[in-house]
Amino acid sequence: MPQRITLSDIAAQAGVSTATVSRVLNGKSNVAYATRQQVFVALDLLGYERPASLQDTSRGLVGLIIPELSNPIFPIFAQRIEQILAADGHTPLLCTQHPGATSEDEYIAMLMERSVAGIIFVSGRHADTTADLTRYERLRERGIPIVTVNGNTAGLRSPGFTTDDAAAASMGVRHLFSLGHRRIGLAMGANRMVPAKRKLEGYTRTMCELLPDEPLRTVESLFTYESGVSAAQQLLDAGCTGIICGSDVLALGIIQGARSRGLSVPEDVSVIGYDDSPLIPMMNPPLTTVRQPVDAISRAAVACLMAQVSGEKVEETELFFQPDLVVRGSTTVAPKD
Repeated sequence: MPQRITLSDIAAQAGVSTATVSRVLNGKSNVAYATRQQVFVALDLLGYERPASLQDTSRGLVGLIIPELSNPIFPIFAQRIEQILAADGHTPLLCTQHPGATSEDEYIAMLMERSVAGIIFVSGRHADTTADLTRYERLRERGIPIVTVNGNTAGLRSPGFTTDDAAAASMGVRHLFSLGHRRIGLAMGANRMVPAKRKLEGYTRTMCELLPDEPLRTVESLFTYESGVSAAQQLLDAGCTGIICGSDVLALGIIQGARSRGLSVPEDVSVIGYDDSPLIPMMNPPLTTVRQPVDAISRAAVACLMAQVSGEKVEETELFFQPDLVVRGSTTVAPKD
């Protein structure tokens, strides 16, 4: 070990005693698994490469299939799920989908060939109301446990863990209404996807409750910056002074679209995102957004998968997690007509 890194350094970083660090480094067995992982994380953070004798043997491979990484929320989910799996002694196999590249079905076939212990699907075909669900039934028939994250379409028999998208949209409408906005729009993803459908339901229900005489102003869009710019034009043409978005990236495009018309955010139009991606507080203005409880969802999904791997029977239902509205600088009182 380099002289500049001491047992005390590692102990301080891991939050354990130097005696515990010493036992871990010497391969002693009288250390709890979670504590060993704390020490390993400290070694990694301090830039110390673990000797081969300290590297854990995996308890099993777990597939993690996620969409493309351009939307910041997916790398966040991937990193958190991988951390939790690794802490439990499992090796995650990250499978990232790209348009025109490896499909979900191809990844499933590859993971089955590698005899994975289970598979976690994040925002996959399970959330697409037009998808064929037999791919998941085949996994069940082969005894491969699965869990899903971010929306189960009707008819899917699998435990799922998701943010309450309807509640998220409702929070956005109520926040803008409290600021005096009446012409409130929604820019969401494709309506065939369960999260988008639920956001539309929450938006529609709350608008009808609070503003029954106002027309609904909605745009289906991709979760890209460029799509946000385009959606902004449609919603601004419809007279919106407040816009709720299906993702933070989409919201940034909306802001740029407003600025391209000489409008200011939030003075002329207020914008709400969704996800609370890491860099969002640093935007100008800092984005008001609805935060997904990534840690809680990830922990629940992994715990459910591990229970199935251990032979436990679990409920084949979807568990909803409440989001949080994080108010920042992109929303303010409605402009006067």
